[in-house]
Amino acid sequence: MSFDTMSLASDLPFLGPRSGPSSMELKQLSRRPKHHISPTLGELLQFVGDANSSPNAGHGVSDPLHASPFVLSFNSLTYSVKVSRKTAVPSSLGGGKVEMSNTKVLLDDISGEAREGEIMAVLGASGSGKSTLIDALANRIARGSLKGTVTLNGDILESKLLKVISAYVMQDDLLFPMLTVEETLMFSAEFRLPRTLSKSKKKARVQALIDQLGLRNAAKTIIGDEGHRGVSGGERRRVSIGTDIIHDPIVLFLDEPTSGLDSTSAYMVVKVLQRIAQSGSIVIMSIHQPSYRLMGLLDKLIFLSRGQMVFSDTPSKLPDFFAEFGNPIPENDDRTEFTLDFIRELEMSDSGTKQLVDFNKSWQRNKSQDRRSVAEAKLSLKDAISASISRGKLVSGATNIDSNLSSSVPTFANSFWVEVLVIAKRSMLNSWRSPELYAIRLGAIIVTGTILATMFRKLDNSPRGIQERIGFFAFAMSTMFYTCAEAIPVFLQERYIFMRETAYNAYRRSSYVVSHSIMAIPSLIFLSFVFACITFWAVGLAGGTMGFFTFLLFIFASFWVGSSFVTFLSGVVTHVMLGYTVVVAVLAYFLLFSGFFISRDRIPAYWLWFHYLSLVKYPYQGVLQNEFDDPMECFVRGTQIFDNSPLGAIPDTMKLKLLKSMSQALGVPLTSSTCLTTGADILKRQGVTDISKWGCFWITIALGFLFRILFYFALLVGSKNKRR
Repeated sequence: MSFDTMSLASDLPFLGPRSGPSSMELKQLSRRPKHHISPTLGELLQFVGDANSSPNAGHGVSDPLHASPFVLSFNSLTYSVKVSRKTAVPSSLGGGKVEMSNTKVLLDDISGEAREGEIMAVLGASGSGKSTLIDALANRIARGSLKGTVTLNGDILESKLLKVISAYVMQDDLLFPMLTVEETLMFSAEFRLPRTLSKSKKKARVQALIDQLGLRNAAKTIIGDEGHRGVSGGERRRVSIGTDIIHDPIVLFLDEPTSGLDSTSAYMVVKVLQRIAQSGSIVIMSIHQPSYRLMGLLDKLIFLSRGQMVFSDTPSKLPDFFAEFGNPIPENDDRTEFTLDFIRELEMSDSGTKQLVDFNKSWQRNKSQDRRSVAEAKLSLKDAISASISRGKLVSGATNIDSNLSSSVPTFANSFWVEVLVIAKRSMLNSWRSPELYAIRLGAIIVTGTILATMFRKLDNSPRGIQERIGFFAFAMSTMFYTCAEAIPVFLQERYIFMRETAYNAYRRSSYVVSHSIMAIPSLIFLSFVFACITFWAVGLAGGTMGFFTFLLFIFASFWVGSSFVTFLSGVVTHVMLGYTVVVAVLAYFLLFSGFFISRDRIPAYWLWFHYLSLVKYPYQGVLQNEFDDPMECFVRGTQIFDNSPLGAIPDTMKLKLLKSMSQALGVPLTSSTCLTTGADILKRQGVTDISKWGCFWITIALGFLFRILFYFALLVGSKNKRR
């Protein structure tokens, strides 16, 4: 499937005046001969760099694959959903509203077939069932909800095999805005092309595809978004198509690929799809209302009305169809517009489209034209895929196809660690081009650390110093969690890109989770180091160099578990504001039950479980033990015992007399230098003696891994991308 921008321009009548054939002849010329198969991806790569070789050589009418092309058949597809409606109850019966459940049929006994080398377009008004039919054919409706069968060359398609040999282009252009066109396609190539293909050939494939898509002038331009100027809408749509056809799929599904495009861009997109079909693929797409020029590129049309099929044949059969029905298309009318308008008029009438649906069924039965059926195919699906791969179509990278297609065709093109590295590389590139996101987080850490360092500067070993130290640790640990909230919009922005890529096995979900986790660690280490450097010595924390590194480890552990928790939440919630609300609320509860406001011994028994679930508890207890675990350090001596009481304001001489009286009453000598409170006493008072310092550290790290695992399961369950 190779053509350059010059050949593309020569096929587009809108690029300049052309002399010669009449409009009818132009329409015929725009449709390629049925017996021509363009070079496949493998053939294209064999001739990369060999200007004297022709990729068309040796592939004519006698091609074995063309002798028995792929035929996708669907029979009696029916799909319905339950909808709830509120119905008003008459006042005589009590009034009010009652919720009633009704069944809405989205697909009603749809049958047909699509062939290799052809473009089949599904048309109809909004709500007619176009996207639903595409989803049904692409196995995007949950098993059990869809009735009917979908087969390829007579074999029922298993989900695993369909994901490998097909691609689905969504209506929305789901792309990373800060990557260039060339980079976007290159990452897709690294994901989808077989591991046996060299890097140079993957690059060659991308360059050839850029030419094929007519994107050479935009190759170095970023995709762009609302805040960054990038490629045009038509170019973006072609990039979306390119990311899904990089592996040369046998079946290509597209949901309204021309939606939102001007006529020129729409024509170029469908022209690209025509070339893809010529390479030996089945192209099935939904389209809202194609122009006259687009109709010349389509091979088969299916018109739907409220889930029912009202026409299924070639575009040239539309006049005969409506003439036999008794409503001939006026000579000067656009066939598509007439059909859609006529269907809409019938839908608004009392009888609806039943008569047209019934006529279409009889039309299908009585058609006299030659129709090749699946039963007449000379090659089974196994042999057809083998022949396709032998011609170079890199649908899977498989070399040997046995009787069990699903086991012989690799599910993923690359190994687990290759996927991890490619995802990490793409993530780094995105982060590098969006430094403001990390800069804002770093700025927040610097500002927070500076404020804490100046507010709690050089705390002393006194009752007041104890209280201020505990307050510093509680605020510092909770700050680590709140600054992790920025991870919510990061994944939510990638969510639908992730769903699109994993829906058809570009990479494993586990690879994404592992890569996402690994990429988070360096930035968390740097943020932890910055915060620890700003606060540790300025506040005057204990422990020296070893105490600093222990404090640093707990800061990192807090960042790690906080980032993991927020990442998990981003996989569960689907809205940014909802995510922020949940994060703020849950972290507030974690802080409440951490042991800072009320010690563990004072927490009611029925809330004690939440104390042990609190993510703030473990790093908070760890830094407290790091600060107060020195047995030689004394925090309250002699008269300092009165500092946090009403007696703290009396003269020192009176304090000494009171201390002497206490000594006589207790029978223990108490002087102004007697140590009355050690670090162990403080830890016991705070109720942090149940778990050791390093136990708190490893529990925090383990909780981080737990939430990463939960994130994986959230993606596994929440990204099925199928209708129910």
